[in-house]
Amino acid sequence: MITNIPRIETDRLILRAPGEQDIEPTIAFLMDTKRAEGFGTEPDRSRAWRWFAMNLGHWALRGYGYFIIEDKASSQPCGLVGIWSPEGWPEPELGYAVFDGFEGRGIAYEAAMRAREWAYTDLGLTSLGSHIVPGNARSVALAERMGARYERTYKNPYMGEDMIYRHPSPEELGLAPASRQVEA
Repeated sequence: MITNIPRIETDRLILRAPGEQDIEPTIAFLMDTKRAEGFGTEPDRSRAWRWFAMNLGHWALRGYGYFIIEDKASSQPCGLVGIWSPEGWPEPELGYAVFDGFEGRGIAYEAAMRAREWAYTDLGLTSLGSHIVPGNARSVALAERMGARYERTYKNPYMGEDMIYRHPSPEELGLAPASRQVEA
């Protein structure tokens, strides 16, 4: 078990380490070609399982990755949020996705705002972008609601064309930087 994954809370949510109980909901999300299209859909169960395991490896190698978003009221896993920077990414990315049945409740916004704060204050990151596939209007709307603005388009090695939406810096948000910094 990876022990360096923090547990972070908001009023309604817990951002926590992925566990065995989260494998099935995550696999179902990743295999749903409509829902996971802008996140990175996996065509079969074994590849979706590998993504789940890769996320844990990302935490071990980078010190950050995707949290499971848990709804406090129901204790159900309801999405993914975190910082992602695998080989080929130009920088650490703030990513977010909500599982089926949890849309329209502000969960992605609440979780992403808290994950961004954690990345700046605890990890010491000084800049974050959200990489969004063109046409993903809901993700663009969320990034813009968080204060992010379109910066540029680049060729993502896994997703093809991606737009980078730049988030406000820690200074712009009035956040104190962490005493340590994590390398991308």
